[in-house]
Amino acid sequence: MPISIRSRIAIPYLVLILLVMAALAIYLIGFVGDSYRANLQEQMTVQAQLVGDAVAPWLDDGQHTADLRQQVAYLADVLGARVTIVAPDGRVLADSDVEPETMASHLFRPEVQQALTAGQGSAIRLSDTVRMRMMYVAVPLQEDGQLLAIVRVALPLSEIERDLASIRRAILLAALVAGAVTLVLAVGIADRMLSPLRRLRHAMDRVMQGEFDTHLVPTSRDELGELLLAHNRMADHLKQTMARLDDERSQLRAVLEHMADGVLIADAEGQVQMLNPSAESILDVDAQRALGRSFPQVVREHQMIDVWQAYRETGESQEQLIEATPRGPFVRVVVSSLSGVEAGASLIIVQDLSQIRRLETVRREFVSNISHELRTPLASLRAIADTLRDGALDDPPAAERFLDRMDAEIDALTQMVEELMELSRIESGRVPMRLAPVTVADVVWPAIERLRPQAERADLVLHADIGDDMPMVLGDLVRLNQVVTNLLHNAIKFTPPGGLITVRAEHTADMVTICVEDTGIGIAPDVLPRIFERFYKADRARSEGGTGLGLAIAKHIVQSHGGAIWAESVEGQGSTFCFSLFVAQDVSASR
Repeated sequence: MPISIRSRIAIPYLVLILLVMAALAIYLIGFVGDSYRANLQEQMTVQAQLVGDAVAPWLDDGQHTADLRQQVAYLADVLGARVTIVAPDGRVLADSDVEPETMASHLFRPEVQQALTAGQGSAIRLSDTVRMRMMYVAVPLQEDGQLLAIVRVALPLSEIERDLASIRRAILLAALVAGAVTLVLAVGIADRMLSPLRRLRHAMDRVMQGEFDTHLVPTSRDELGELLLAHNRMADHLKQTMARLDDERSQLRAVLEHMADGVLIADAEGQVQMLNPSAESILDVDAQRALGRSFPQVVREHQMIDVWQAYRETGESQEQLIEATPRGPFVRVVVSSLSGVEAGASLIIVQDLSQIRRLETVRREFVSNISHELRTPLASLRAIADTLRDGALDDPPAAERFLDRMDAEIDALTQMVEELMELSRIESGRVPMRLAPVTVADVVWPAIERLRPQAERADLVLHADIGDDMPMVLGDLVRLNQVVTNLLHNAIKFTPPGGLITVRAEHTADMVTICVEDTGIGIAPDVLPRIFERFYKADRARSEGGTGLGLAIAKHIVQSHGGAIWAESVEGQGSTFCFSLFVAQDVSASR
């Protein structure tokens, strides 16, 4: 039996529409699922940050009490999620579902490690505590550059999958409804569809080519007209979908552009297809010249090339720490595959760890310096104690001298501990700065008068050049006197007899700069950048006494006032130490 023209029109039309709807449904299921997870993760990240802000007061005072746990339980109930507060060392401080004392260390949980290293972490895994698969999001809680805790928010994966299943059912149902409507239209008006179908076919071709503004004007209000309107809605929806995809690509591009880590993508042939600004800076290359060139030509560093070659030979991710030169950047190179992209394509991440290495070096030297400072007085005390024990107690004059020496060593240790405690309090912000308008003369003259006798005993001239037109500055007078005293004390200590020490002040724009200038022995250029570190001393300064904390304390006091402190020196000719403070009215006005 021959197939009628109606059937030849209706059946292909029906099949075509059903295929399009099925493809769209499959695409939408995948896209909506991914978008839902991504949006849920962003929402959980915001929730974690809000939780961090809410519990920060309970962490600032260092007391992790039942109040913190009660607050966490309340926040978890409000958010409808599990909330966990993890200390920097991995201890669980509070958890909304489980008693913290029964929980193991969370330091090496994937989301916690990722939050510590990348500023935000997420993971989908089986919970070791509640024994169910969950989605985790963790963010670090920091204050003044110090890590207080890691805040983690979690949702059961079963709830997420249940929501996604509802979305999938809705999409499939919509596709089925559209298919049913299409069948009715195909059967009912097949005889009148030839011309409109041609228009519809052309319109869909244009949509497939990216012309999403292609709309059809229905000539009737029947099923065919509805189909044409459905096409218009589909085009609008696709346009919105593509716009969202473009936004996501733009966001990804923005993330790559602002990442501190360098990111490169090389194709299967080894040619660089993409690199972000951080990669340009770390590798000292230009993106326009690097794109399309081979990876070895771009990086020009044989150790990085060896890591990349090892990945190409083994197909496994490679990681290595590289230091090109002793003074060059210290980087971590990670080469891995790009799943879902061209086979053989590689993702190269270059992390500049130079600052971290420098901080490690400073930490080691700090330990070495404080050990040096403590060893001498402790050894002296040990020698005095042994001498007294060996018979010096029977010689009252000698015993008195040894006891005086012991008092001096104990005073030195006490001063060191007190200055360390004061420095620690200033760095942590526990020392309130009582800011008020003060004159520059009140800042400078008490320190000058206090140290003038010491300068005269050292045969030094102490001179002040403070103009009467100096504006008032905003500061804590006691702390600022301490800064000037520390700077003057150093100048007196390292200026030979017959030298000159000058204290002067200058007013520029909204700042006042106070300088202590001497004609002393000066500071070597390689030492100058480090003189404000705790316990750091030039070798020739170790015999001069002192704790090595005065300049560090001065630096933190000035920075607490919003100012800056610096030093200039010519070895053998003298040094100039300066610090700046805001003019009182300018600071108050800006606040």
